Amino acid sequence: MIWAYARGENLSKEGETGIDVIAYCAHIAAQLGAHFIKVKPPTAHIEQAAAKKVYQSENIKVSTLSERIRHVVKSSFNGRRVVIFSGGETKTTEELLTEIREIAKGGGFGSIMGRNAFQRPKAESIKLLQDTMDIYKGSMTL
Repeated sequence: MIWAYARGENLSKEGETGIDVIAYCAHIAAQLGAHFIKVKPPTAHIEQAAAKKVYQSENIKVSTLSERIRHVVKSSFNGRRVVIFSGGETKTTEELLTEIREIAKGGGFGSIMGRNAFQRPKAESIKLLQDTMDIYKGSMTL
């Protein structure tokens, strides 16, 4: 298991979640031998100019979260590694479920929810976790 979070003085804050950077993080984690990879959900931002040219010339679709998730999973030995996405900052229930639907639609293997689940009242947390399981269970039949 590798938590592949991008950091560094040569990355902008926006670049830490850029699609090119997150896809590369997942790929490197797979090359290092990880079978389970945790990354942040990628944004449509492309940090590196050279990568931007490739994304454009190869018509790699990254406008929706599900497209970006699909690209990150593909970057991890073409989906042969389990890629799980972090939950990030606190979100409303609907924002969180929308993100989870997009992750599932893109072929992500799961969502780490931490504070988004456990800093809610118990009954609300349980419902949120059940709704999340239902989303992923439904995505397996797609």
